[in-house]
Amino acid sequence: MKKILFQGCGTAICTPFNTNGVNFKEFERLIENQIQNKVDALIVCGTTGEASTMTTEEKIATIECAIKTSQGRVPIIAGSGGNNTKQVIEFSKKLENLGVDGLLIVTPYYNKCTQNGLIKHYQEIAKNVTLPIILYNVPSRTGVNIEPQTCFELSKIENIVAIKEASGNLSQVAEISHLCGENFSIYSGNDDQVLPVLSLGGIGVISVLSNIMPEYTHNMVQSFLDGNVTMAAKMQLDAIPLIKALFSEVNPIPVKYALNQMSYDFGVPRLPLTKLSDDKETILKNELLKLILRD
Repeated sequence: MKKILFQGCGTAICTPFNTNGVNFKEFERLIENQIQNKVDALIVCGTTGEASTMTTEEKIATIECAIKTSQGRVPIIAGSGGNNTKQVIEFSKKLENLGVDGLLIVTPYYNKCTQNGLIKHYQEIAKNVTLPIILYNVPSRTGVNIEPQTCFELSKIENIVAIKEASGNLSQVAEISHLCGENFSIYSGNDDQVLPVLSLGGIGVISVLSNIMPEYTHNMVQSFLDGNVTMAAKMQLDAIPLIKALFSEVNPIPVKYALNQMSYDFGVPRLPLTKLSDDKETILKNELLKLILRD
């Protein structure tokens, strides 16, 4: 049986920036809050963490900070994907030496490889590191979809243990689950589809919502896993308006605004991302007042 990196809620954690770079004090503060509020894993330097506009040195320092702050209380999974296979391998090896628990590796973007190219890309990475690897399928951002048969071929590799499925295609999730079986974990990559993915054999979510509602998101997944499907479904549906507001503009623009409203100092996203537009601020703040800021 392959290693399960985590079951439940893994937070795709934001990175706070200031004029000096990464605001490590605020990052540590959010990590501690996440752990105290039951998250099951932290995913650092992914899409929500704005890895694409961070230097290699910043990413390494941020991941080191997460490892040091968590002190082994939750798994630290680090984003190491890219569209240059050699560079992904080199960076993944550095992260392995830091002591992360696993890697989240997005499909190559822009150069748009074939399905055979995807297989070769991940095969080459997997044979050069020993860490467990979570595939990350988000075709809306990368222009490349990991097709179910490709996922099945990759699932045969010992240290490719899971997929973060953010295609939004539940039929595809069902086929992956059917082909790969219980020896390959599926995480929802969309906060509005957590329950549907769990019902198709998923074991958790890599979540944006849990940046601001960690215990709620953990409890939603745990309720389903404990067999309380009615409660889990109600929690999923109750959160839909807030989730919609959190994705009213490109992630992580809205969630950074939300964290700032919750007394964190996370700054604004780095260019080419910009601050949340005024009309979307109003919508998101109203949803935050209903569920979070009401006390």
